[in-house]
Amino acid sequence: MTAVIDRPPAGKRPPSRWAAPSRPVWEEEPSGAGVAGKGLVLTLACLAVLFPLWIVVVTSLSTARTIDEAGGLVMVPKGITFVAYRELLSGGQVTRATVISILITLVGTLFSMTVSVLCAYGLSRIGSLGHRWFLLLLMATMFFSAGLIPTYLLVQSLGLTDSYLALILPSAVSVFNILVLRGFFMGISQELTDSARIDGAGDFRILWQIVMPLSRAVLAVITLFYAVGYWSAWFNASLYLNDQNKMPLQNVMIQLVQKQQAPVGLAQAIKTGELSGLAVQMAVMVMALLPVAVLSPFVQKHFKKGMLTGAVKG
Repeated sequence: MTAVIDRPPAGKRPPSRWAAPSRPVWEEEPSGAGVAGKGLVLTLACLAVLFPLWIVVVTSLSTARTIDEAGGLVMVPKGITFVAYRELLSGGQVTRATVISILITLVGTLFSMTVSVLCAYGLSRIGSLGHRWFLLLLMATMFFSAGLIPTYLLVQSLGLTDSYLALILPSAVSVFNILVLRGFFMGISQELTDSARIDGAGDFRILWQIVMPLSRAVLAVITLFYAVGYWSAWFNASLYLNDQNKMPLQNVMIQLVQKQQAPVGLAQAIKTGELSGLAVQMAVMVMALLPVAVLSPFVQKHFKKGMLTGAVKG
């Protein structure tokens, strides 16, 4: 018996994997004006986002003379130089703040994801001990909080003032992220976990070998949320840290941009004209934005599956 292979009609190529999906029969074909209008709107939106970033990057790479000739921000690159980045990463305050921010982001994200995954998995098991009461208690914290002063007094009483733990523990868990994870975990087939339990697997093994591999999309999205939150956080550091040597990168950027305080070791170079203060400000902003800009595209493909599925099924 000979197998019959479906082939496209003569003169027609098979559809490309990058081709747009076919439209439903009830949806009319777009008009030329509509396509052109959408393209124009998207182009303007991209320019509105990319143009300020272009100015920040070009200014950070410009010499002091170019910035003086432009009267401030530079739009057209002239005399590209990496002096600002070299001076910032030469072992001074900005280098130390960057390392601190990276370590806080890594440790904080790992801790937050561990607590959130364990909590969400426990709440996703209907009928577990205190399931409903714990869920209501967590949801109540989304609408009611103790306030800033009681939180500060609690951190102070625990001896966490001027400690890196004060940058992690007060904001370690997001109830919204837990609810998204819980909704995704509840969407996993109950037959899978039941069969594993019959084979002798415990809850931790089921979570590690079955639930988490099937939840890569939502785990990637929530990890990005926590990482961006830790990387961009500045308020806890300004509230709980007194030692300037412990400040993360965001707080150094605030001191540099808003308070016009030059980083330690660069004040003299800026005063003598060897280095432009504006270039240093823009370079610090680029360093603060770069990790998020690099990581976001890799997680973008998981947003629809991770967030919408978890939110709808929750």
